[in-house]
Amino acid sequence: MNTDGKITFLINQSAFSNWQPGGDKNLAGNASLNYDFNYDKGPWSWDSKILASYGVTINDDDGTRKTDDRLELNTVLGRAMKKKYWNFSFFMNFRTQFSNGFNYNEDFAGNNEDFPTSGFFKPAYWTFGPGFLWKKSNTLNVNFAPLSSKFTFIKDEIFTINDDDSNNVFYESSNDVETYGVPAGKSHLYEFGLNIRGYYKFNIMENISMENIINLYSNYLNKPKNVDIDYTMNLVMKINEVFSTNLTFQTVYDDNAFRGFQVREVFGLGINVNL
Repeated sequence: MNTDGKITFLINQSAFSNWQPGGDKNLAGNASLNYDFNYDKGPWSWDSKILASYGVTINDDDGTRKTDDRLELNTVLGRAMKKKYWNFSFFMNFRTQFSNGFNYNEDFAGNNEDFPTSGFFKPAYWTFGPGFLWKKSNTLNVNFAPLSSKFTFIKDEIFTINDDDSNNVFYESSNDVETYGVPAGKSHLYEFGLNIRGYYKFNIMENISMENIINLYSNYLNKPKNVDIDYTMNLVMKINEVFSTNLTFQTVYDDNAFRGFQVREVFGLGINVNL
């Protein structure tokens, strides 16, 4: 089995003293794990990847707030077919986050942290199914799963934020309204459809690498044309064995969660620990 992984610590800091244009002192930190397990023996292959990240920011006005939170496991078992690069496959993907998240809105007259909008297993996504894997290498492959099952779990109560006709902000409980596609008062949603996952990692030039991960999902049971999209790009500009400049960009489209594109971006100087 071949393994390759890295833990990266990103730190950003701003400080001001008698700075007339203004500004808030802040300190931000982010820790991430990107780890691969690749197994090849005879006609069999088994590729797994763990992605995890967590970040916070601290400033005088807002205190401590979460800026990044991700936990994801991808695994694909393949058996070679007679046709070059093609395999029968079975894949599994699991996604959630580590801790409660909140929607901080200045128009809400109350304590936002009484109303978590996400958390561990709030929601969690579990997708799996048989399919076909096109694998040219460990750094270039695409898995097609036309008969995949997807579960969305909500373990405990969470809240969505809404505006009424008078533009007042209020929260609605997942016990009362549909949240992340899960019906009101229920703990999970089942979907059945097509899943496509692509992975491509390459060097742009010496010491600069780009990793691309894309997941597409179409639910046959409800609005199959509304394809869920989850794309992540990790750009690493290596300075030496310890330091690098890192950029992570992720965009998600899932109209069960939000009718529009969600965007996450993390950039900073990284301290790397190779595993």
